[in-house]
Order: sequence, then structure tokens, then C-alpha cells
Amino acid sequence: MSLPDRKEDEVRRMLEAAPHPIVPPGLAALAARQGHRMLRRRRVLRTAGWWLLFAAAVAFSVWAALAEPWTTPPIDTTPPVEGW
Repeated sequence: MSLPDRKEDEVRRMLEAAPHPIVPPGLAALAARQGHRMLRRRRVLRTAGWWLLFAAAVAFSVWAALAEPWTTPPIDTTPPVEGW
């Protein structure tokens, strides 16, 4: 008998020997409410994250369009060359 089969047999014997615990009457409804609340919270956080990512991309695009960081700045440190 392999290890998982032995453990499964032990669990089955333990469950058959002991009386089943009494489940509180509102446990299923409570679990359903908590699960719904958890899913709603995840959905809201995911949506807010996507909106934040979109806003950051728009802000970066506007900054890049206005600042034009890809162009080289004008060189103002050397004097103009005259008299060659």
C-alpha cells in the first residue's frame, strides 16, 4: 500500500469512528456572504489597479510629448566660434 493510500485509509477510519460534529445553522450563509465580499473586494482592487495603470500611462505620454526627452538639449556652455 502506498503512502497516500495509507493516509487516506487512516482518515477514513478516524471519520467513521468519531461522531460527526454539529454544523452551526448559519455557517453556509455566512461563508457565502464572506466569499461574495472577498470577490467584490478583489474585483474593485483589480479595476482600480487597471485605472491607475491607465492614468500613469496617459500622464507619462503627456509628459513625454511636452518635454521631448529624446531630443538633445542645446549646448550653451561653449562660446560661439568666430573668426575662422
